[in-house]
Amino acid sequence: MRSRHKTRVMFFKQTKNLLVLVLIGVSLAGIVLNLNNVQNLYSRATAEKANLVIDTNKVIGQLNKPWRNLAQGGEDHAWRLAPLSNQIATLHPEYIRIDHVFDFYDIVSGSSGNLQFNYSKLDLVLDDIAGVGAKPYISLSYMPINISTGSIVDPPINFVDWQVAVQNLVQHVSGTKGLRDVYYEVWNEPDLFGGWKYYGNDRNYLNLYTAAAQGARNARNVQPFKLGGPATTALYTNWLDALAEHVITNNLQLDFISWHRYTTDLSQFRTDMITAQNWVHKYPQLEPTLEFHITEWGHDSELSSGYDSNYAAAHTAAAAIEMNAVIEKAFVFEIQDGKSPEGESHWGRWGMFTHQDFGAQPKPRFRALQLLERLGDERVQLFGKGTYVKALASKSASNTFQVALANFDAWGLNTEAVPVTFTALEPGNYQITHWFLTKQPRTFHEPVDELGELKTVVQMGKHEVAVVEIKKQ
Repeated sequence: MRSRHKTRVMFFKQTKNLLVLVLIGVSLAGIVLNLNNVQNLYSRATAEKANLVIDTNKVIGQLNKPWRNLAQGGEDHAWRLAPLSNQIATLHPEYIRIDHVFDFYDIVSGSSGNLQFNYSKLDLVLDDIAGVGAKPYISLSYMPINISTGSIVDPPINFVDWQVAVQNLVQHVSGTKGLRDVYYEVWNEPDLFGGWKYYGNDRNYLNLYTAAAQGARNARNVQPFKLGGPATTALYTNWLDALAEHVITNNLQLDFISWHRYTTDLSQFRTDMITAQNWVHKYPQLEPTLEFHITEWGHDSELSSGYDSNYAAAHTAAAAIEMNAVIEKAFVFEIQDGKSPEGESHWGRWGMFTHQDFGAQPKPRFRALQLLERLGDERVQLFGKGTYVKALASKSASNTFQVALANFDAWGLNTEAVPVTFTALEPGNYQITHWFLTKQPRTFHEPVDELGELKTVVQMGKHEVAVVEIKKQ
């Protein structure tokens, strides 16, 4: 009896302690939730509304358009760009990035030390890319299964085979195909796909890069091309240090540094670039010519319903606007959805278009990029961006100016009537057009007197994207 009573007492004590811990946990969770709510409310209470002023007399250089770079992931072994070519061409892409090159396009056959190559499938996609006026940006991924120690993300049986595979690919694309200024990126997200490291002997990315660089260097009769990496899941300076020191020590080619960024924090894209630019000061051998690329980006690296809605459209436009001044190339991920295993047409995948089986329908994000294409080629000085409404001004011809606006609020609550003022205009009659993501455009006319000012108001609903154009009649 005593032992049973003791057991019961201990049981109740343990249960009581457990309940106390649970209650403490719930209380802490509530405190954290409340703190987050307070922080969100404070952020919203202190948010600045946009009040845009464009000095049309201040052209500050060519307008960089980093969003004119697109990426397609590993969705389909038979994926083609051709069915979307007319629509993609309207975005005027400069480069289109493709990965899974070795394992999707059946390039490498044979056995270790006796490899054969076939580029018939890859050539179809390369021709599709050329057909929309773009150049290929090739992620050297993943390991051909016939030379791998295991799966497509594992090291090769012999790094010489990987070196030969890269050499042959570069000779074909930059040589036989005659394509100039192709970018070759060594692997895709090595810290995720294959669990590669930048140190040690097992799965050392530096070994992977070395063999690829040696293969590229051995390519003969080729047009100029660029090589780089590491295409990690985010910007990690320890990876960059290891790669930079390795290529300098071993006299290897490194033309660009690349990484991926998925975030709703629009300032992070700029922070990444400033971090990278400050980092490279340590390596004066590389600094003068080294480029920095974000080779995948979006609001979430996981499946998200936002990719099927105006949420991703507003994020894409706002982030693209924020990238403008500091980032040369940023690859929108991705062009087209894979097919849902449940047979759904919309399932939160990253594409700007639904899968071909569901009509390859454009999503709002594609239409947002089309709106950005209304911007001219010269950047004009603009002041008055807000917390949620980002903006960018341009000039396309004499007395023709554009302003792109994007209202991205991660909570989806912000709406604004945004004042837009153009100054230093020539007197005369002006046509004003407002284009929108979610509603029909409107056009009207206003006179401008000798003061040279024109004012308009743009109604920015939740996750709205808009472009205002004025031109003298």
